[in-house]
Amino acid sequence: MSHFTSSDGLSLYYEDEGAGRAVLCLAGLTRNARDFDPLAPHLRDLRMLRLDYRGRGHSDHDPDFTNYNILREAQDVIELLDHLGLERVTLIGTSRGGLIAMALAACHAARLEAVLLNDIGPEVAPGGLERIMDYVGKPPPFEDLDAAAAALEAAHRLDFPGVERARWRAQAEAMFAPRPHGGLALRYDPRLRDALVGQAGAGEAVDLWALFDALDATPLAVVRGANSDLLSAETLARMQANHPALIAATVPDRGHVPFLDEPQALAALRELLETCAK
Repeated sequence: MSHFTSSDGLSLYYEDEGAGRAVLCLAGLTRNARDFDPLAPHLRDLRMLRLDYRGRGHSDHDPDFTNYNILREAQDVIELLDHLGLERVTLIGTSRGGLIAMALAACHAARLEAVLLNDIGPEVAPGGLERIMDYVGKPPPFEDLDAAAAALEAAHRLDFPGVERARWRAQAEAMFAPRPHGGLALRYDPRLRDALVGQAGAGEAVDLWALFDALDATPLAVVRGANSDLLSAETLARMQANHPALIAATVPDRGHVPFLDEPQALAALRELLETCAK
């Protein structure tokens, strides 16, 4: 297991596999490096990097939960790149990871060779936010991983039709850790919820469209789940209007978020990589 120490003293976990062009994968809000296991077999010709944000996965929890914010997490990304001696990377950002990519475009655009946003944009649908706040930071009520997998499958039957139980079992294992005496624990700091509540009550929201427009000189692709409750088709259309060269793909039978091993997602990623290679 590889770790580096952030500028404020936390041990942050990362994975570094393969050789060649560097692709950094940033996961969703409560998620970790395992988010990209379905994609990994398709990136064997590249150097695949994954980061567990502070408070997630194998990284240290932050004693100050207010540091669970996009700007601090973007700074951690820059510190990882510096630790690895990388000037530029192609960044794949799933949900929260895409918001971090937009923040990096505003502050460190030169470090981004290209960006793929996975089911995230500069407008987040209210229904999706409500769904997220319904579960973030709450102890999982499942007795074991099999029960968690069954619950995930039931909850996502409509927006992810046809996804096999084995995929949900792997998802459950990535999200929850078995407790020694039964039950499951979160694989992230529950105080992430406190951070989100505090940020929501802090006043005027950040203009995400301004951050998105900072990507105007960066080769860009967006993957949207056709059943997404976070990224609407209307928002994606506006993103295309603002960024005419944007590569857009909609994945059928997927909600928030596509697994990225779907043919439409892989085609968008390969087109993005080829665009940068020209």
